[in-house]
Amino acid sequence: MASDNTLAPRIVSLLPAATEIAAALGLEGNLVGRSHECDEPAGVASLPALTAARIDASAPSREIHDQVTQIGKALSETAITRTTAGNAAACAIGTSAALYTLDVDTLASLKPDLILTQAACDVCAISAADVEAAVQKAGVNTQVLALSPATFADLLSDIRAVGKATGRLAQAREVVARLRARIASVACRVGTFSDRPRVAVIEWLDPPMAAGNWVPEMVRLAGGEDLLGKAGGHSHWISWDDVAAADPDVVILVPCGFTLDRVVAEAASAAVQPHLKKLRACREGNVVAVDGHHLFNRPGPRLVDSLEVLAEIVHPGRFAFATTRRFAQRLFSPPT
Repeated sequence: MASDNTLAPRIVSLLPAATEIAAALGLEGNLVGRSHECDEPAGVASLPALTAARIDASAPSREIHDQVTQIGKALSETAITRTTAGNAAACAIGTSAALYTLDVDTLASLKPDLILTQAACDVCAISAADVEAAVQKAGVNTQVLALSPATFADLLSDIRAVGKATGRLAQAREVVARLRARIASVACRVGTFSDRPRVAVIEWLDPPMAAGNWVPEMVRLAGGEDLLGKAGGHSHWISWDDVAAADPDVVILVPCGFTLDRVVAEAASAAVQPHLKKLRACREGNVVAVDGHHLFNRPGPRLVDSLEVLAEIVHPGRFAFATTRRFAQRLFSPPT
């Protein structure tokens, strides 16, 4: 920590999940800055937003994909001209800076003791490397804590890490214990079920991407069998033919960064709906849109909410959570 004030640190969170972790530890009042995507708890909306997207994040899936692809291609071509073939890894450097801006002047004025950011994906949010560079440019003496979860265990470790960095380790352990109890409750209940529906979780729709990281683990804990993802592995591109060939019992749509209304609209689009209509799951009314922005794609405490929603989707009638009614919608109901 840059200062000795661990009891009341000034915190800038540049990741929605980290903002929610801080709030869960009783540190909402310590937050002095946020990312443009931080929207929970509601009170953080009054804080200055230090980041902004350079691309049109409100565009349809394909347009966002094309924008990111073009930026990545330009960065790769630039890097290749500056490096030898043996240093091809340098092509990835700067991706997040090309996708997001960070207000260095405001960062300097806030003088945070701690900045919470991420080191998992340069496309999803500004990267730790770019934050470190901004800190140096701003001339502030602050600690940067980068979160990089790939599993449930990593999420719980991140909560403890934030607790340790802020003098709230005891509170962090309490939060972790409560989350573990909820996870165990779901796993215990589904352990009594004889059926394990076959599930496909799609994290991008046009083109389609299979959800990885913590999602396959969540499917298993929720009493399902993930057909396309690999636990702890990165999300990866697939084709709709791959989804059809897998023939899942349930298809769950959770495009990264999309709220529920956007997921529903994308699912009904000419680019996506024809592919969904070919699936048995669709004919049986088992395609479900879920708010990925607030749930599955946000590796904070609400990943446990996501697990509960997933359990209810995979085993309808056996669970009932208020979060499901708020953040999930079953699509293309079969004719009665």
